[in-house]
Amino acid sequence: MNNLFTLPGQSFPIGATLLSGGVNFSVYSRSATAVELQLFNTVDDSQPSQSFLLDPQVNRTFSYWHLFVPDLRAGQLYGYRAYGPHDPGAGLRFDPAKLLLDPYGRGVVVPTGYSRQAATQPGDNTAQAMKSVVADPHRYNWEGDSPLRLPFNRTIIYEMHLRGFTRHPNSGVTPTRRGTYAGLVEKIPYLQQLGITAVELLPIFQFDPQDAPPGHTNYWGYSPVSFFAPHLQYSVSQNPLAAIDEFRDMVKALHRAGIEVILDVAYNHTAEGNAQGPTFSFRGLDNDTYYILEPERDRYANYSGTGNTLNANQSVVRRLILDSLHYWVEEMHVDGFRFDLASILSRDENGTPLANPPILWDIETDPVLAGVKLIAEAWDAAGLYQVGTFLGDHWKEWNGRFRDDIRSFVRSDPGLVEAVGSRFFASPDLYGGENLGPEQSINFVTCHDGFTLNDLVSYNQKHNQANGEENRDGHNDNRSWNCGIEGPTHDLVVETMRVRQIKNFFAITLLSLGVPMILMGDEVRRTQRGNNNAYCQDNEISWFDWDLCARHTELLEFVQKLIRFRKEVSIFQDGHGLSLNELLHYARIEWHGVEPYKPDKRYESRSLALALRGSGQAFQVMANFYWEALDFVLPRPPRRSASCWRQVLDTALPAPQDFYQLHEAPAIPDSIYRVAPRTVVLLVAEIHGRPRWMPGLTARQPHKLL
Repeated sequence: MNNLFTLPGQSFPIGATLLSGGVNFSVYSRSATAVELQLFNTVDDSQPSQSFLLDPQVNRTFSYWHLFVPDLRAGQLYGYRAYGPHDPGAGLRFDPAKLLLDPYGRGVVVPTGYSRQAATQPGDNTAQAMKSVVADPHRYNWEGDSPLRLPFNRTIIYEMHLRGFTRHPNSGVTPTRRGTYAGLVEKIPYLQQLGITAVELLPIFQFDPQDAPPGHTNYWGYSPVSFFAPHLQYSVSQNPLAAIDEFRDMVKALHRAGIEVILDVAYNHTAEGNAQGPTFSFRGLDNDTYYILEPERDRYANYSGTGNTLNANQSVVRRLILDSLHYWVEEMHVDGFRFDLASILSRDENGTPLANPPILWDIETDPVLAGVKLIAEAWDAAGLYQVGTFLGDHWKEWNGRFRDDIRSFVRSDPGLVEAVGSRFFASPDLYGGENLGPEQSINFVTCHDGFTLNDLVSYNQKHNQANGEENRDGHNDNRSWNCGIEGPTHDLVVETMRVRQIKNFFAITLLSLGVPMILMGDEVRRTQRGNNNAYCQDNEISWFDWDLCARHTELLEFVQKLIRFRKEVSIFQDGHGLSLNELLHYARIEWHGVEPYKPDKRYESRSLALALRGSGQAFQVMANFYWEALDFVLPRPPRRSASCWRQVLDTALPAPQDFYQLHEAPAIPDSIYRVAPRTVVLLVAEIHGRPRWMPGLTARQPHKLL
């Protein structure tokens, strides 16, 4: 079937590269004895239109197999077959009956009869296999667009599922665009009104939707088959070249609205799963290069909890990861990355954590990534927990300690005053190093993994029966409180408390130093019906129900006001470039309890108060998570300030008294403020004159807060 005149080609660039007169193909396989390139006319073809068996004497340089095929254009479908020993005990799993995706393929197409099962069973699966697509990454008109490079201290992150954001029939999005990149563009005004500055998109790399329990679909997308191709099913068009452009259109539109794009990336595992899993690409090309194997070599190390672990510190895999990151920054203009289970990237080929992992330092010091936001989920599924110790100055961290401590405090657990005080000020107990600023801590209470904020205050237990795993899946340590009734209720007292608790979580998250992240739909009480592991629920359990915006306008407006307030007040903007310890020193923090200067650190304590200064304002925050009201004696406002405190926020009050803008906040004439049970209060006093900020001073020792 090799009827075309071809040239030997070259090993670089890796992948399928459109050149003058044709396409150069290059793929890595160290252990293959032969590699075959196959071209296809349509995605459902069971036979190739052309096949090229590469000659190792002509078409191989070191471990790279390459070929130049003339007259090919962007849009050409292709795949590989790799020949070699099938010896699982030696870590080798070659199967030439399986059509393989190009690890560097910029596009992927999925046949109508796609079958994950066919990739696990003996025999040819060509008609049921995904295929790679030749793309031309340089033909798009960016119209002057470039990544925004917004500073972290002005960033409000909104974690969202791209499909779930607009898929619901009531989204108001053009029906053909629901659940797509183009659909998100139609909802940009909502994000602007909310005050979001960055969307953090759950995985949009092409993934295997069938990697889920029977009768379900993989919704979250943590099942990648490619690290370069945008997920085709999120495109209005099922043409992979159009999907690339549609993704770029989305990025460009978000940038024009002042919103950055952060991608949630899973460079820790692939959709090929465990030893019984399918052969899509990496397993069939060079299994023992791409994966960490157990000592027996026939089993995969599973630090990801998904069946396999990418061998991220192997030189070829390191190059793959860096090339992927470069592609998404240079050719797709994304602004940052959130690394799923990033601690896995610190493990060597035996799974042992490294003190100086090469791939993490590669990313930390890479000049292409120098202005890009890098966020680590600093733990893995095997118990490696590195929150507060993840390497480097460039990396920021999802602060899991913030999530856990704030959840426990708000449900009235005792003995958390010191911990909450630290979390409120960007966790100096974790990030008090000389070169680390407050933006090191990404503060969140909820994310895709776990309860939504509504469910956090509505359920004491997870309810994951819909997942088909008899409620065994998902976290058991939710630190939630249902306010007295499990699940939905019409009880007005319970509902009032739930709204107050949600406001408390938002208030603490958005008034804390660090970088706030909120979960899609929390601002309007999106519910997953108690499901805390909705990874396989591509339905109304997971989708954004847009009717909630009208049903919960009070909460939505509260969050909008709170975000606007955060953007305006000085403490979150001053001292850019200061270390966390310097900033805390100049903020002049004062700790109080119900009496000034007497913080209550007893184990039974469930309340605290604090005062701090920005340039032009002083703040008094009071948090009472007793089940009875407490009278807080107010300290005097600072010298040079207005004569009294003004009430900006009180989560126990109904709208619009729950939140006032600074210029309209009512004065507090008394020296005592009664804080209702389970309530957060913020008072502000204007200061005449602005203190000088001195970013050049030497950092202090880690700040002792309480």
